[in-house]
Amino acid sequence: MQIVETSNEGLTRAYTVTIAAADIAARIEGEITKIAPTVRMPGFRPGKVPANLVRKLHGPAIHQEALQTAIREALDRLVVDQGLRPATQPAVALNEGYNQGQDAELAVSLEVLPVIEAPSTDGLKLEKLVVPVTDVEVEEAVARIGQGQKTFTDADAGAAARTGDQIVIDFVGKLDGVAFDGGTAEDAPLELGAGRFIPGFEEQLTGVVAGDEKTITVTFPDDYPAENLKGQSATFDITVKAVKVAGEFVADDDFAKQLGLESIEQLRGLLRGQLEQETAGLTRTQMKRQLLDVLAAGHDFAVPPSMVEAEFEQIWQQLMQEAGNEENPEDALKEIEAEKDDYRRIAERRVRLGLLLSEIGQANGVTISNQEMDMLVRQAAQQYREEDRQRFLEYIRAEPMAAAQLRAPLYEDKVVDFLFDKAEVTTREVTRDELQAAIEADEDGNPAPIAAAAAAEAPAPKKKAAAKKKPAAVEETAAEAPAEAPVVEAAAAEAPAPKKKAAPKKKPATDDAADA
Repeated sequence: MQIVETSNEGLTRAYTVTIAAADIAARIEGEITKIAPTVRMPGFRPGKVPANLVRKLHGPAIHQEALQTAIREALDRLVVDQGLRPATQPAVALNEGYNQGQDAELAVSLEVLPVIEAPSTDGLKLEKLVVPVTDVEVEEAVARIGQGQKTFTDADAGAAARTGDQIVIDFVGKLDGVAFDGGTAEDAPLELGAGRFIPGFEEQLTGVVAGDEKTITVTFPDDYPAENLKGQSATFDITVKAVKVAGEFVADDDFAKQLGLESIEQLRGLLRGQLEQETAGLTRTQMKRQLLDVLAAGHDFAVPPSMVEAEFEQIWQQLMQEAGNEENPEDALKEIEAEKDDYRRIAERRVRLGLLLSEIGQANGVTISNQEMDMLVRQAAQQYREEDRQRFLEYIRAEPMAAAQLRAPLYEDKVVDFLFDKAEVTTREVTRDELQAAIEADEDGNPAPIAAAAAAEAPAPKKKAAAKKKPAAVEETAAEAPAEAPVVEAAAAEAPAPKKKAAPKKKPATDDAADA
């Protein structure tokens, strides 16, 4: 095999690779010798079919397989001999007019990963913002649960319904005087002020008493799920059968026992733990954002354009989807279009940080154990229908890039944890609002980074009405991969995976047309 470098510009490489005809022919002869004993043909005993007849019957298929095998091995050797770290799958073109018996000349082009010197972890300083959980917050959490567990008892005779009371009603909804499907109910409980029904419905029932009969007029929202009701004005004939008042909520052991717990203190302890876990997650996000900003500020190296483009496309598709869900999709699309260059810079930064974190991890022996990888695969397999899970497992085993993409988020977290351990960390207590503000704060020219294949929380560049939410599926920065494979997983070509389980259909907002 001969290798000739034809281009070496930046991170792009191009080669002409020539595979000798004799090499391909030897592979063909070896394959014929291998399969001849298994070929069956009328007039010949098993295993006695002459090689020339085997070649005549199966020659084209054997040649194609031999050629493909030779090309794969040539690419492997190219990577080793030239000391390459491919960023993407090489593009390979066989010379036009190639025929069996000729040398196979390949035009190979690819992008390589940049050579990065892993930075020193000495002198890294971070500030950790923490939010102490107060007793007031715990009691508010208890009260919220109490709101969901409230009970109602009959009000005094003749009592008028107020916000917070529950009324029990029969109703018949009509369009132009004709009852419509789904618009009728009997003994329907309705808590006034809860906002369960369409706008204007509950408000017109404030002040009713048991035994009242009333007709109200409401207009269905333009985005109402039922096509025949969108934007339509309708009347509802209502009979009030009962008015009930909420019982007073008492946070005591009896209430806790209704929830299956032993005491109210046990409930408070559980809720405090949940609140602490939530704020700890926000603190980690803030520290990670700060860490990535420090790394980004200290490193500026060229990154493979194809990886940036893949990351940008991932971000852009998410933004387009979110813009389509905005109240005014056309305006939303115009706004994100105006920020397109900003998002491309974000993509470049994310790829750069992904490569940098991966280099830090590899230089410091950060790895994913077999047990951890098995756990990741099992968790991912649960997203698929039971009959597709085995195909998914086989796909992960057969596709190193898919496995690396699955491994990337955990590897990133482990590298980040490694850097946290190495850093000099100072702690400062703040309020939840202050912590949230620190997380969401954007700096011009320094947008929050994203991992090429990972998902976590990070803001988009400048927040505007059209893109208030950030892409949820493209959010942090790093990925693990062996030296010969792309490090940032956005570079991995999408391969068909088993069909995921269909998401359960969302239950309609209500069984009755009046429900919001």
